[in-house]
Parts: sequence; structure tokens; C-alpha cells
Amino acid sequence: MNPLQIPSADLAYLGDAVIELLVREHLIKEGHSGAGRLNAMAKNYVPAAAQADAAAKILPLLDEEEAGVYRRGRNQSRPSVPPSSTASQYRAATAFEALFAYLWLKGDRSRADELFAAAYASDNMSE
Repeated sequence: MNPLQIPSADLAYLGDAVIELLVREHLIKEGHSGAGRLNAMAKNYVPAAAQADAAAKILPLLDEEEAGVYRRGRNQSRPSVPPSSTASQYRAATAFEALFAYLWLKGDRSRADELFAAAYASDNMSE
């Protein structure tokens, strides 16, 4: 399966789960515990606004192919935007998710980890 041939909406769907997994792993590695506490902390990483901010941090780090996947994800049409975000934030979050699904399907876990760390490097979201 070539991840570049998968529709960006499908990549974003998978990317939502990939990011959720990376967030959960990150929180556990930081030494946090307790399902209720972990779920509350994870909610700081997944809203469209948080993902849009994270995406802005990694855009300069993307290679040409990654940037292309991001642009495809951002430019896909969406029928509605959740009330908790702006259209711009939602498009950026969708692109962010598509990018992480692409990396996951490509089998480039180290690059996904690198970009995840850069995206959330200076945030104290887990407090």
C-alpha cells in the first residue's frame, strides 16, 4: 500500500488514531498514571487548536514529500467545522493527522517520533 495514494480524508482518519497512540505513549513515558488522569491530560493534545499549533512548529522541518502530504490534508474539503475551532485550525489539524498517518503507513516510526517531539517540545500540556 502506497500511503501517497490514499485519500487525504482517509489519512486524517487514521492519523487521529496514530496521534492518540503517540500522545498516550508520551504520557506514560513521562511517568503519568491513572486512566482518568491520563485521559484528562491527553485532551490537551488532541483539539484542533492544539494540533494546529503543533503543526505550525513542525512545518519548517518537513521534507518536500511530507510537506506535500500536509498540503493535501489541509486542502481537502470539509463540510463542517466543529464549534471548538476555526476553519483554519481544523484544516491544519486535519493536515497534521494526515501527515502522521502517512509516516505510520510508510513505516517511518522514528520520523513520526521526531516530529511529535518537535511539535510538543516546549509545551507543558501534560501538567
